[in-house]
Amino acid sequence: MIYITLISFLGPKGTFTHEAANMMGGELIPYCTIPAVLESVASNETSYGVVPIENSIEGPVGITLDSLAHKFDLKIFKEIIIPINQNLIVNPGCKLEDIEDVYSHSQAISQCQEFISENKIQPHYAVSTANAAKSIIGDKSKAAIGNRKAAELYGLEILKANIQDTDNNETRFVVVSNECHKPTGNDKTSIIFSIYEDRPGELYKILGIFQKNNINLTKIESRPSKKGLGKYLFFVDFYGHKDDDVIKSIINEIDENTYFLKVLGSFPEF
Repeated sequence: MIYITLISFLGPKGTFTHEAANMMGGELIPYCTIPAVLESVASNETSYGVVPIENSIEGPVGITLDSLAHKFDLKIFKEIIIPINQNLIVNPGCKLEDIEDVYSHSQAISQCQEFISENKIQPHYAVSTANAAKSIIGDKSKAAIGNRKAAELYGLEILKANIQDTDNNETRFVVVSNECHKPTGNDKTSIIFSIYEDRPGELYKILGIFQKNNINLTKIESRPSKKGLGKYLFFVDFYGHKDDDVIKSIINEIDENTYFLKVLGSFPEF
């Protein structure tokens, strides 16, 4: 009997998440929302799920962070980083002067504001870049923004390539699982914690734990805890695996000095 690994991803086919998921191998299954992808893994419908977590221009993907923090007890198993090249997708034979409206996911629209403004095109949000491409079929007054795969899937053309505002545009995706990745010797760990708001210097104290152990942070950001104004969760990525002795010690010390701590997983550095 041949076992096929099932991998869910934020669909439909032709999205940048689909491109990232293709790097995993296995049988790919599209889901329409990030929570649906995570639920498919939590319920063991699939072995892994691929979702975006951060873009170098637009910043964190809030729904992914919030879902991992509050709704699902999943582990980050792997990270995938791909360059995001946004393209103006049109029907065959369409010219730039024909285009009145452009459709894409909100992040793609935000990443191409200069091009959209310079060409006086009216932007419209779509559920995904792939759905945007599908929606313009047969209408030369409409264009979409997305990747080359979306254009290929729907018989469309790339009229203008690389229209994003900056060339340094990358998205970081995470592969989630019910299990942590085993140590490789070149790992990162991701945690969430919340400090005691009524104690001055608490965040400084927590960050000092990493400094005194000579552990480098690769990311720190805050998100509302959803428990009232001024109450935040801190997402921190740092070098090392949760099973390393020094990392175990750090996690234990943080746990003793916070009222909430969740280890999101340890995974190989991309």
